[in-house]
Order: sequence, then structure tokens, then C-alpha cells
Amino acid sequence: MDKIRIAVIGDGGWGTTLAILLSNKGYPVTLWGAFDNYTRIMEESRLNPKFLPCIKIPKEIKITSNIKTAVAEKEIIVLAVPSQYARKVLKKIKGNFLDKAIFLSVTKGIEIESSNRMSEIVHKELGAVKLAVLSGPTIADEVARGIPTTAVAASTNKKIRKTIQEVFSTERFRVYTNPDVIGVELGGSLKNIIAIACGVSDGLSFGTNTKAAILTRGLAEISRLGKAMGARVKTFSGISGLGDLVTTCISKQSRNRMVGELIGKGKKLKEIRRHMQMVAEGVPTAKSAYNLSLKYKVDMPIIKEVYHLLYMNKSPRQTVKDLMTRRRKEE
Repeated sequence: MDKIRIAVIGDGGWGTTLAILLSNKGYPVTLWGAFDNYTRIMEESRLNPKFLPCIKIPKEIKITSNIKTAVAEKEIIVLAVPSQYARKVLKKIKGNFLDKAIFLSVTKGIEIESSNRMSEIVHKELGAVKLAVLSGPTIADEVARGIPTTAVAASTNKKIRKTIQEVFSTERFRVYTNPDVIGVELGGSLKNIIAIACGVSDGLSFGTNTKAAILTRGLAEISRLGKAMGARVKTFSGISGLGDLVTTCISKQSRNRMVGELIGKGKKLKEIRRHMQMVAEGVPTAKSAYNLSLKYKVDMPIIKEVYHLLYMNKSPRQTVKDLMTRRRKEE
């Protein structure tokens, strides 16, 4: 196992963190970034100043902006690029990797144009490749600092998910396995939208009662859509569902919660995006999830209202009123 060569595609905070984790376990790792100027800065300074400041990158990690070199001869290819750029990146990878390579998606998002999950995009672009998903309550900075963390490796192939579990597990990073790829991907993606709603609550100076309501009813919405799409409902009560949801909704480091908080304080999305260096996946995913709710005829009032906040310029206070005065119903 110690000879497995790994490429991490995406030099954001999470991609860099996983590259460091794997390198510290002795695996040969190549980290790819899209911009040559920035990868040179990283290579020379052994730091990722934009996305993971103050964490040293081991000298053993190769850093490159040449994607063909990055994926060549690698047994595991970790996909850590934002969801809306994934298809473009995969087109560049096509034809340059080993047939036996395992692709591991660690991206938590859904493509806007197609409403495809990341695993669906991988299969559509690369064919019947070996595939797994890694998700869970995994704030990059905490993992990089060795704070105990859990995650879930999902694949329909038992051997593949066990391989990912063995490769990524450490004394401080515990990986479970799950065959439910749909559920794990949806949990990791949709929780970002609920985190935006929790952020709006914070921005409006609401309290713990409100956040508890958003969390629990948000989880109910995620579970309803997941069931309609073929996921196992129990997945959403696990690490990649409830665990990730709670973390993203309460963490001060959550980009999605922060976007919601600024909207709650009266800022406009366009202005917020202009000042953000990192991608808040919940923003594009809100549009994808809203479209999926219509397609599968699933009632998702919180996600619908977040969509209206982000894309229809609806006021936060009107959103709260409309949610609270909906038709009364059983839980």
C-alpha cells in the first residue's frame, strides 16, 4: 500500500490538506493547481497563503500546474476542484491516466447546468472508471492541524471503499465506509445551503431556537430529496449527513454560513462574492437543489427560500415570515 502514487487535483484548502495528510503517511503525492504563478509561489515558499496559511507543505510533495504530468502514472486521483469547474478539469485529464486509477471526489457540490452530482460528472466525462467519494465534517484547517476528525468513504465497490479507508486513515483522521454514494454526495452538498440559512439567522441576530429549527427541518428536506433520488435515508443521520450539517452550520470558519450571515446583515450576493477568495459551494448548489426539488416533486421550503434570497433578491425578513407562516402540518 505504501507505494501507491497519488495526485491531488485542486490546490484549495481541502486539496492541500489532503496532500499533506497523505504525504505525512509516506505516499508519493503530486498537488496540482490551475494557475502557474500561484503554484510557483507554493513551491518556493512551501505555503498556501490564500487557502491554508501557516501550514507548512512538506518538501516531498510535488507541486505543478501541468495537469497531464500530475495524473500520469498515479493509482489514486483525488478531485478537489470546485463543482462548477469539475467538468472542464476532467476533460483535460481524459486519456492521461492509468486504467486502474481510482478517482476520489472530495468536492461537495452539484453542477448547475445538469444538476449532476460529482460522481455522475466523472462517469459522463471519463466513462466507467473506478470511483469513490470522501465526505464528512472536515474543516480543512482543523484536519491540517491534527484535530481529531471523522469522514466517510463511499463507493458501490467494497474493495475500492476499503482501499480509500486504508490509505486515508490516520490516528487523527478516522474514515468509515458506506456503499451509499448518492446519500453521501447529497449530504455533503445540500448541507451547504442549510448553512447559508443558518448564517442568515445569525445575521438577523436570531438565537439558538432558530438555528435548531433550521438544522432539523433542513435535515428533513435533505432526507426527502435523498430518498426520492435513491439514497438510503439512514445515511443522512450519519457523519456525512447530520455530522457535516451541524459542523457547517455552526462553525465560524464555514464559508457558506458566513455568506448567509452577510446576507442577513443586508449585503448583496454580488458584493459578497467580489471579496471572497474561496468558493462557497452552497451558492451554486442552491440553484441545482431547487431544480432537483422541482424535478423530483419534493417539498423543500428552506432550500426554496435560500434560492429566492440568492437569486431573486428576496429580503431575509420576508423569507423568515414566509417560512414561519406556511400551512400548518405534522412534523
